[in-house]
Amino acid sequence: MIARRVRMTGGMRSVVHRAYAIYREDGMSGLGRRMRRLGRSAVDAWASREGYLQWIARHDTLDDAARAAMVKRIEGERGWPTLSIVMPTFNPKPEWLAQAIDSVRAQLYPYWELCIADDASTDPAIRPLLEQYAAYDARIKVVFREQNGHICAASNSALALVSSDWVVLLDHDDMLPEHALYCVADAILACPSARLIYSDEDKIDETGRRHDPYFKCDWNIDLFYSHNMFSHLGVYHKSLVDEVGGFREGLEGSQDHDLALRCLEVSGDGAVHHIPRVLYHWRVHSGSTAQSVAAKPYVALAGERALNEHFARTGVAASAEWIGHGYRVSYALPKTLPLVSLIVPTRNGLKLLRQCIGSIHARTDYPNYEILIVDNGSNDPETLRYFDAFAADSRVRVIRDDRPFNYSALNNAAVREARGELVGLVNNDIEVIAREWLGEMVSLALQPGVGAVGAKLLFPDDTIQHAGVVTGVGGVAGHVYKHAARNANGYFGRARLISSYSAVTAACLLIRKSVYLEVGGLNEQDLTVAFNDVDFCLRVRDAGYRNVWTPYAELYHHESATRGYEDNPEKRARFAKEIAYMERRWGSALRNDPAYNPNLTLERDDFGLSTMPRVPPLV
Repeated sequence: MIARRVRMTGGMRSVVHRAYAIYREDGMSGLGRRMRRLGRSAVDAWASREGYLQWIARHDTLDDAARAAMVKRIEGERGWPTLSIVMPTFNPKPEWLAQAIDSVRAQLYPYWELCIADDASTDPAIRPLLEQYAAYDARIKVVFREQNGHICAASNSALALVSSDWVVLLDHDDMLPEHALYCVADAILACPSARLIYSDEDKIDETGRRHDPYFKCDWNIDLFYSHNMFSHLGVYHKSLVDEVGGFREGLEGSQDHDLALRCLEVSGDGAVHHIPRVLYHWRVHSGSTAQSVAAKPYVALAGERALNEHFARTGVAASAEWIGHGYRVSYALPKTLPLVSLIVPTRNGLKLLRQCIGSIHARTDYPNYEILIVDNGSNDPETLRYFDAFAADSRVRVIRDDRPFNYSALNNAAVREARGELVGLVNNDIEVIAREWLGEMVSLALQPGVGAVGAKLLFPDDTIQHAGVVTGVGGVAGHVYKHAARNANGYFGRARLISSYSAVTAACLLIRKSVYLEVGGLNEQDLTVAFNDVDFCLRVRDAGYRNVWTPYAELYHHESATRGYEDNPEKRARFAKEIAYMERRWGSALRNDPAYNPNLTLERDDFGLSTMPRVPPLV
């Protein structure tokens, strides 16, 4: 398995180069950890279903005591909401339909109604099956449509049966775990402002075996635009659904994505609540979009339409395009392009600096930028002559700053000198790959509510160096997907989709100058070298902005090539102080990243399952 993994990552030569880089960065112990992870990953790829089943047994299986506690709480408290499950049906396998209905009837939570609209099924077994269930349980309502109208029309017919304030969507061959509705009702009571609720989900195969869990982050509008993270289990306040007119015919295949988009336009982001538990089992079979969107190609086109019409309704100059693993949302740049000030601190390091500046000039299609080179005490004659040559280049200014190296202070001082509406922090060991990098980042940074924008950074061997930062991973924070292949999809496509993260690296970071100054810039007193970008982004987030990462701004990062690693006692002592500061300043928030999921591990950067989920008990 490991040999196969070596082939997948570029062969032995690539692995040796990568191993040496890890050794330089993390030492022999770090290399050992990565090698053990390589072995685990190979095994996990082979045994992922078995591993998940073991995880379910330990962390997602109710015992009799938990069931009894839930029932006792339900019976002992008042004010529980009635939940209306909406189920359109059309020619499902009778046994799968029965399993779906039985999963509702098996709920520990009793206050529900099941509203079924059969869309003129031609299978003669379906009608008597539904009639039998309706006769047996008064909470089950069924309407039989005379003509087939597809899923939107059938869903609207089911909606017409709803008599409660809350709508829960369930497909006719999927299943709910026995505690699903209890968790939804509990969330409604705990979060009175919630009007849209979604949960984590997994898949079941044709035999009912669970696999492929999607442990989602908290509400993430950028990821929601990239793919429908809301979908299962989706819960809507009935007044919202009524206000937007229910399901729109013509959006079949992405009707739930479209419904959530339109409801969001009314409710706003603050009304969305996430339950970090698997409350939905999505059936995988041939012809199901759980297997692949290719099974129903009209789904992608409907999703494009839903997103593009949403942008038109909300006045956002953007377009969405299906790219095979999600949607790429492209935001239009304004007619008058704002000036961007790119700040590049350096000390000597001519080879890297020349590569950095040269690649910006040669491979940037966004024209309105200036470069501020912050010379932190360079004394190499050739480097100084290189600086002198910029006297003839109006786009480049060299600012001399001879203070002891303090990354935060150097950037803060340069930001004050910057003329641009936007400022970009760029390490001197960055090399541009994609010409659209700066335009892409500018288009995102200009969107309302956006704070910092991060780029996709690659090691020289074309593996990922930065694809977003998750706090708590590896301690204070960690880059996700580090050393993964350049085109790796990552967890449910996130390594190739625009998404919000709590933090992005300052090795290449763009932000409006006004926001930078609003939050006080980088912390130059406590975080002179490490974690200043994480702390900065968390303060940006706390100020009400979201930090966005895009895979469409690609650059190489020759990481720490000039300043080196934490490889002497003085640097290690400083690093330890910076860790202590971050833990004091941010505390438990570091281990509860809303852009991550408490069921995922903090030990690795691969979105693997946690052996100790950080989810509170059900009861």
